[in-house]
Amino acid sequence: MPRGSAADIMAVVATTTVVPASRLQGSPDRPNLVTVGTIVWLSSELMFFAALFAAYFTIRAVAPDLWVTETDKLNVPFSTINTTVLVLSSVTCQLGVFAAERGRVGRTGGLLHVAGWGLREWFVLTYLMGAFFIGGQALEYATLVSENVTLSSSPYGSVFYLTTGFHGLHVTGGLIAFLLVLGRTFVARRFTHEQAVTAIVVSYYWHFVDVVWIALFFTIYVLK
Repeated sequence: MPRGSAADIMAVVATTTVVPASRLQGSPDRPNLVTVGTIVWLSSELMFFAALFAAYFTIRAVAPDLWVTETDKLNVPFSTINTTVLVLSSVTCQLGVFAAERGRVGRTGGLLHVAGWGLREWFVLTYLMGAFFIGGQALEYATLVSENVTLSSSPYGSVFYLTTGFHGLHVTGGLIAFLLVLGRTFVARRFTHEQAVTAIVVSYYWHFVDVVWIALFFTIYVLK
């Protein structure tokens, strides 16, 4: 599993729980340690995906005819819907962060009163949208396998499943992180600044995997 897997996410979440609030704020001559660590970690993940993109374009340049025949089997409309759901999940995730920054962990009104939602409601919705994306990706894999596009069928199949599969693992890691954040809000007696920072760190990661997927979508499904 890549470095952006569930184990790495849980390590970051665990780290943020033990940092005193006084250090999380940073100082005029000292940057925020959690923010810097998260940015450095995501930068390493960016290099990992850059290598996958390089492999994709290299193999594509070697076998262009294979891309012409295999990309016709992709269900672009279905993938567009799946991508839209994932992109919108970044919006709901950020709304959850805004609620956490205001100290609102749960909703203040009825479930249908969206304006009163807190961190829990927005993160649960984000989780469901991320799970929808993973389910859609699994359905697409099953369809492609039925059309003889497998990991070992051709260079195209290999690079397709490697790039999208590793991204899917990253999304799964993010879903586990959401469960950890939500679980802490129920276990803790009160919502603390450290929990808000944890939610922010998880949102950084979620926005990152969304941006990476947008690049993958245009590369694989639009440019073909």
